[in-house]
Amino acid sequence: MSLLLNETELRVLACLLEKSMATPEYYPLSLNSLLNACNQKSNRDPVVCYDEETVSYALAILKQKHLAWQSDAGRVSKYAENFAKNSNLIRSEAALLTVLMLRGPQTPGELRSRAERMCPFDSLDTVQTTLNSLTEQELINKLPRQPGCKESRYGHLLGDFSLVAAATTPPPANEPLPTAANRLTAMEEEITALRQELTTMQEEFKTFRDQF
Repeated sequence: MSLLLNETELRVLACLLEKSMATPEYYPLSLNSLLNACNQKSNRDPVVCYDEETVSYALAILKQKHLAWQSDAGRVSKYAENFAKNSNLIRSEAALLTVLMLRGPQTPGELRSRAERMCPFDSLDTVQTTLNSLTEQELINKLPRQPGCKESRYGHLLGDFSLVAAATTPPPANEPLPTAANRLTAMEEEITALRQELTTMQEEFKTFRDQF
């Protein structure tokens, strides 16, 4: 799926998705409620501190992309998402994707626990089936397993996934780690380069001074 959102747009959309499932009685959200959801300190990674202008701008972009809509029926404008409907996501798919958007790459076990408030899963097999469906829809992808970890993690593909993949991909097995000797050599080379640069600067200064 070709959809690229920046960090703020992802957080705003994810919060709308979360509240639509976790607290439907308070949904759609006012701008203030959405701001509080974005800046919430629990169940968020990273924790952010947006202002109203930042959230309002993200909402405007999401509305342009037909991922959110605004209701002016009451005294206060309310906001809701229509991404799940437009993408034909069932509740379980929307719940897992929302948790990935709110907290970054996670294992199936972590996703099952953290999606509980939005959509309970009977077993890890059910979670895996849902993850497979999201993968087929090109909304998420499986990350390389980290050293010492039994479970692989999944990340969403709605933002700059290349940065996530680069940060979570272990170095190739045949790529040697730098040794103490290699680090010392690198430091010596850097010092030599700095000395040469200093000498050049001194000579240039001397030439400039002699002109006057």
